[in-house]
Amino acid sequence: MKVAVIGGGIMGGALVKNILRARLAAKGDIIVSDVSGERRELIVKRYGVAVTDDNAAAVEGVDAVILAIKPQEMDGVISQLSGHLVSQLVISIAAGISLETISRHLKYGAVVRAMPNTPAQVGRGMTVWTASRDLAADKYDMARMILASLGEELYFKDEKYLDMATAVSGSGPAYVFLFIEALIDAGVHIGLPREMAQKLVIETVAGSAEAMKKMARHPAELRNMVTAPGGTTTEALLRLESGGLRSLVINAVISAYEKAKSLGAK
Repeated sequence: MKVAVIGGGIMGGALVKNILRARLAAKGDIIVSDVSGERRELIVKRYGVAVTDDNAAAVEGVDAVILAIKPQEMDGVISQLSGHLVSQLVISIAAGISLETISRHLKYGAVVRAMPNTPAQVGRGMTVWTASRDLAADKYDMARMILASLGEELYFKDEKYLDMATAVSGSGPAYVFLFIEALIDAGVHIGLPREMAQKLVIETVAGSAEAMKKMARHPAELRNMVTAPGGTTTEALLRLESGGLRSLVINAVISAYEKAKSLGAK
């Protein structure tokens, strides 16, 4: 498989790293296009793949083109690629930009829209995706292989779920990192050395997620298993609930969802 990645930022690098790790393509079959000379140098140093600053040249003769760019960069990239796509699969990871918008401006139909998240950098991402209705079976399979290299992947037939997933799994790691940061600071506040607090929190969060995944129980049931009547956990949860943690999280996700929809409306 020959792959062109447009955008050598964090997610562009994660895609190159995981495509190589999954042996979907060799170093000589990947090219990364980016306007930044510094990022191009970093990509070459880390992964040993070809680089360029010419998007149109990058997509010539490849099987898949991945648009690892920000929404505000889409117009410029599309104008450079229009007319240079023949049979390539196009995968966009730009938040909020619909399949219809991408296809219409590219004047090209073989398009996939995906939303990976930050843990993709270590092969533990959660990617949701959808595809144009007439996408050929071989391109569908190619898209699934590429996105599965980042971690877990979930296909939605209805595109409306992409913006919702953007607000939950796409932005979700930031919510989790903020909670982790706060929990570490709380441990330090009560007297734990920071290094010790960080170790305790990271393993607790990772272990809790793994336990929920393997035990396949509702989070409320698992929470109740930890919560003894009149105990320390009860007091802590009472403070979290009275502080509005649950409603804050819900409203944060709603705000992220509305923002994702607004990006596609421009």
